[in-house]
Amino acid sequence: MSGFNISTKAAVWKPVLAVAISLSSVAAYADFNHQSWDSLLGKNVTMTNGGKASVVNYAGMKADKSKLTSYLKAAGKVSKSEFNGWNKNEQLAFLINVYNAGTVDLVLTKHPNIKSIKDIGSVVSSPWKQEFIPLLGKTRSLDDIEHNLIRGSKRYNDPRIHFAVNCASIGCPALQDDAFTGKRLDSQLEQATSKFLADSSRNRLKGSTLEISPIFKWYKEDFATNWRGTKNLEGFLGRYSSSLGLSKAQTTNLKQGKIKIDYTTYNWNLNKK
Repeated sequence: MSGFNISTKAAVWKPVLAVAISLSSVAAYADFNHQSWDSLLGKNVTMTNGGKASVVNYAGMKADKSKLTSYLKAAGKVSKSEFNGWNKNEQLAFLINVYNAGTVDLVLTKHPNIKSIKDIGSVVSSPWKQEFIPLLGKTRSLDDIEHNLIRGSKRYNDPRIHFAVNCASIGCPALQDDAFTGKRLDSQLEQATSKFLADSSRNRLKGSTLEISPIFKWYKEDFATNWRGTKNLEGFLGRYSSSLGLSKAQTTNLKQGKIKIDYTTYNWNLNKK
């Protein structure tokens, strides 16, 4: 036997283990390549009203349809085990991007002959229930991605996703002109939320009533999940009082339930350029 004792073995294995741990960490934080989707957004989405809204050049998207198709196909090849190896921010950014890319893809099936995404489908089959997106081992609908993978999984618990997933409508929070990424996700969600709440065409204090988007009515329970200490809708809105243009006293009254909340009318017209 040589002089390769236990202490020598330990010395040899230490750098090997360090490399293995390092590679494992890199894998957990490795971004799926969203570059093609980012390029499509940068080319065809125009931010308006100081970044509070956006319009989409669907004709331009259609001209680059092959790039959109390739992006969705690449996303569809990601396995569940690979996806589960990412950190939560990487996962959520991926799901949001695929949802938004899928929405654009769905609109392009009928564009330019529709005025609203709701024109796609029928009374018994809404556009959001159509299964056409290959993702994590099955063909999914937009509803499946949003309500099962994102909201229903209870894995992310972030109400700000409602200002990131886009329904191709004027009433919807803006489709951003860049792709979401795991590394920038928190700041991107924060900006999308703040900008949307600052849009007085959809959220405003009118007299003693706070008129807000019906998104807050449809998903009220998502704003009462103790996200960062906000236990109800009023608490969530209070975090963004500056975006809503509320004074300190008005913010206090809001959090105490002393300001009436009402909902604006949702505009389902296509967010086209």
